[in-house]
Amino acid sequence: MSKNMAEDGVEEKRENKKKKELGGLRTMPFILANEICDRFASTGFHANMITYLTEVLNMPLVPASNTLTNFGGTASFTPLVGALIADSFAGRFWTILVGSIIYELGLVSITISSVLPSLRPPPCPTKENCKEASDLQLWILYISLLLTSLGTGGIRPCVVTFAADQFDMSKSKVATRGWNFFNWYYFSLGMATLSALTIVVYIQDNVGWGWGLGLPTIAMALSIIAFLVGSPLYKKLKPGGSPLVRLAQVTVAAVKNRKADAPADPSLLYENKELDATISVNGRLIHTDQFKWLDKAAIVTEGEATTSNPPNLWRLATVHRVEELKSIARMLPLWAAGILHVTSSSHQHSFTIQQARTMDRHLSSSFQIPPASLSIFSILSVLIGIILYERFFVPLARRFTGNPSGITSLQRMGIGFMVNILATIVSSLVEIKRKAVAVDHNLLDNPRAIIPISVFWLVPQFALHGVAEIFMSIGHLEFLYDQSPESMRSTAVALFWIAIAIGNYLGTLMVTLVHKYTGKSKNWLPDRNLNRGRLDYYYWLVTGIQVLNLIYYVICAWLYTYKPIEEVVDGMEEDDADLARGGKDGSGDGDVELARTGTVQAQ
Repeated sequence: MSKNMAEDGVEEKRENKKKKELGGLRTMPFILANEICDRFASTGFHANMITYLTEVLNMPLVPASNTLTNFGGTASFTPLVGALIADSFAGRFWTILVGSIIYELGLVSITISSVLPSLRPPPCPTKENCKEASDLQLWILYISLLLTSLGTGGIRPCVVTFAADQFDMSKSKVATRGWNFFNWYYFSLGMATLSALTIVVYIQDNVGWGWGLGLPTIAMALSIIAFLVGSPLYKKLKPGGSPLVRLAQVTVAAVKNRKADAPADPSLLYENKELDATISVNGRLIHTDQFKWLDKAAIVTEGEATTSNPPNLWRLATVHRVEELKSIARMLPLWAAGILHVTSSSHQHSFTIQQARTMDRHLSSSFQIPPASLSIFSILSVLIGIILYERFFVPLARRFTGNPSGITSLQRMGIGFMVNILATIVSSLVEIKRKAVAVDHNLLDNPRAIIPISVFWLVPQFALHGVAEIFMSIGHLEFLYDQSPESMRSTAVALFWIAIAIGNYLGTLMVTLVHKYTGKSKNWLPDRNLNRGRLDYYYWLVTGIQVLNLIYYVICAWLYTYKPIEEVVDGMEEDDADLARGGKDGSGDGDVELARTGTVQAQ
């Protein structure tokens, strides 16, 4: 018997060693190749799609715009479905792979339709009495867009979490690294987006739609191949079952045990390491004093037999599962603050482009900057800013805070909110300047006239929005990944994309309400003549909303308690753990003291 136990021990050590050999930096070329090619493909596919619908398929402007809006909204919410599938039963690897294949099918179908004359209406260069796309041609378009929306649901929430899974993301390990994974993940996305906006859009406009759509299709196919080639190297965590079911079980158990008296000693609450093994690979969550009424779900009552393995989880939940629900409850108010950040930036792709059309865009006597290309300045500021953030800001901040990351994710988000407010103020001041020049040259009543003011006046606000993204968006993504329960990280990242979707919808609602209720004679956002509008007033309104949102955020961040986790440290016995308890300051660092036998407590 002792021989068998020894053999089992040796086998277990081999398995653990094999797991440690998987993952790491060597997997990044394969995983990030998938994400970079996906972003290249999706940006190249969608950036100029309104032109394809109106110029190639001869769709009227409003139906074409509504089509893209509807499928864009679908693509923003499918990540939640994909995340739940990944976290529940499929795992991140298979969800990414299947999502990529579905996305590729969508790209292939629309590329074929752009090449075959029978799948598109005849050209209409005069734009008069054009023959619109037939029902069959439109259905091919709709199926293509639907496939890309569904594929996005499998890719977006899983790639960043799957890539992060390849590293030890425990606090102790992150502190020893000289780089931030989320910064460089975002940098790679920015490079892919910049490449697509410059290369693919140029090909679509100047070479043809066959190559313009074919290039993203080829890139996506290569990303799938790269992802599969790296498969033997990946660290693949097993899904831990439906997170929504677990959250519901805790809630139901707490309600059922509402009349039970919680023990004064939290250590008497129900725990089961075996039961939680698959959902706490990197460490179990520790009991916290917040939302104490949820602790009733972990009270072992006289009527509940705990000898069964597992117990009835609708009547009795472990402390770890209770803390999962508490973690989500703590995160949601801070997650919600990110919605209005997106809302405030949504005008960047509409009104700012309209402003640019009225300004002098000449770089030379023969070349003008396309209005839509101004977003390149925002991307460039993100790319340059990430490098400066890593190389200069973090080391400088570390001297004052002692935090290995320079500042916490919550502090980073707060700075992003403030920079975004500054960007909106600058937008208002530039609009005041633009209209003043229009008044000086008597151009207020000529909406098609080019006002003699350089379009480069708009660059500072684009650059500031890029800086805000470095702090807010990356900080938001890092916060959601780090503070969510490890078994729900794909779902948490899906919330990042849902915040973007809701923020854009709220931006549309706000513009609609402002246009409706600011009158006809002096409308802030007129339909035709922006020179007679009060766009600067709209920017001041957005600034005021952002200030209120910042106050709300600061209150939530001040009251926030970072999740406490029991981290298993390499080289220690199985029962030994590192208790990384994050305080309200969120640093999670500090003096180290002996907490109990075999554990170290960091406060």
